[in-house]
Amino acid sequence: MAKSLIVSGLDIGSEKIKFLTLLFKNGEAEVLSNIEADSDGVRRGIVVNVDKAAQAVRNALFKAFEENDKKIVGVYVSLDGGHIFSVPSKGLISVSRADQKISEEDIQRVLQEAQALNLSSNKEIFDVLPIEYIIDGQGGIKKPVGLQGVRLEASVLALGGFSPYLENLKEAVLSADLDILDMIPSPLAASRAVLTEKQKELGVALVDIGAGTTSLAVFQEGDLIHLAVLPMGSANITNDMAVALRTDTDIAERIKVEYGTCILKGKNTRYKLDLGEEETLAFSQKFITDIIEDRVSEICEEVNKELKKINKEKLLPAGIVLTGGGAKIPRITELAKNKFHLPVRLGKPHIVPGIKDPSYATVCGLVLAGMDSEEKNGRGEFGKSFLSKIKKILRNFIP
Repeated sequence: MAKSLIVSGLDIGSEKIKFLTLLFKNGEAEVLSNIEADSDGVRRGIVVNVDKAAQAVRNALFKAFEENDKKIVGVYVSLDGGHIFSVPSKGLISVSRADQKISEEDIQRVLQEAQALNLSSNKEIFDVLPIEYIIDGQGGIKKPVGLQGVRLEASVLALGGFSPYLENLKEAVLSADLDILDMIPSPLAASRAVLTEKQKELGVALVDIGAGTTSLAVFQEGDLIHLAVLPMGSANITNDMAVALRTDTDIAERIKVEYGTCILKGKNTRYKLDLGEEETLAFSQKFITDIIEDRVSEICEEVNKELKKINKEKLLPAGIVLTGGGAKIPRITELAKNKFHLPVRLGKPHIVPGIKDPSYATVCGLVLAGMDSEEKNGRGEFGKSFLSKIKKILRNFIP
């Protein structure tokens, strides 16, 4: 690693924007700025109003400059929303060199072949992540360059999304006078901050419960084998509670945070909340617990459906790791164990000094992935093809 490196991550969530800048120096990380600001123009992880989202990013950027007077130009940005999808694919080519030694050019060709999928209108593949290479029928190869063979295959996981939503996100960030260094799917970023290499090797699923979405990333033998973003999150709990209690969402959120739990233990306590102006709101512990339990159970059921698609339901030795703001609800791991029939633990960011809040998993992962990318001179693990597309888009903005 270079002696000194500054990396910034921008996580544009449905309710909050997180903007984190770290200084990496001599193997140590130092937080230069850590900003949380209100989000706008974003619904269920998707930018639906570019102007409002751009202004929200500018507000966060201004706060970051006030906290640390270093001008931030380039950022690693989270990519979220239920339009994000993953699909397994394969590519096959003939080795080009006369001596039949596989070159880096062959690798790029076979990955390009794997990316050539028949997609519906307005959908695009933005990256392919290799799982294994196969040389003349022999599989399980991770680094084929320099090996000999006639036929080279690649088994990959292709990542894609809905093109207009991808464009909205890019336009919102570029309109805030920031350069996009890479765009990384939220569950991949969170995985970088939360999971260990041992967990990924054994087989693990990261479930990131945000406000508007719940993201899933499944790993086995060190490789990503499935990724999905579900259009539901902790805000659904708040909305259900607001309707049931006949109150506004701010009061419902306060009740969820202060009194919420996934499983009722002990007696059914009754509460009266003073709302001011001689108005009170009465509710019982069981009443709000039932609402939370129902919604969290629904999230777990949808995650289980995704695991079933890849034959991993109840079959992950390292279990489930819950992270994100929604994972902070008391006793959520206990409820999740009953739903997944797997070991479940709470995942908190590691490496980044002073930040252990699960809601910061994605933004911490963005910065760590950015550090990885910088170490490889811009050839990070995520988004090689995406980065070239972004450069083309940036050229379009130059008069």
